Amino acid sequence: MTDALRVRFRIDFGAQCSVGIGKIELLEAIDRTGSLSQAARAIGMSYRRAWLLMADLNSSFDAPVVDTATGGAHGGGAVLTPFGARLVQRYRQLESSLQPLANRCLSDVRKRTVTAGAERRIRVRPSKRRAVKRAPGG
Repeated sequence: MTDALRVRFRIDFGAQCSVGIGKIELLEAIDRTGSLSQAARAIGMSYRRAWLLMADLNSSFDAPVVDTATGGAHGGGAVLTPFGARLVQRYRQLESSLQPLANRCLSDVRKRTVTAGAERRIRVRPSKRRAVKRAPGG
């Protein structure tokens, strides 16, 4: 099977705190690059979006996920805290345990999906609604 199932999920820790693949990929990129701006570029995300996600993560837990240093003569940077590294590791651990479960539970359904080479044509019928005439000025 060339197109394997891929698990993507989000964990809601409460009404105001969630972690999904976007935040995890950002944290992994920060860990690789040591910089929020470089991490954002590496994953094709705007710096503003990356900054907002990082700020959301840091304010969502009782410990910071990322430590940052402002730029200047020696440059700035961003580094995962031990808690941030543990968050990424636990998320990926859950992901790797869900993948085999998804494969087992959904393999029969996966076989029924339309592959890229055999795209199904969907016929869309035009609406039969009549145009509503409006009074001048309204």
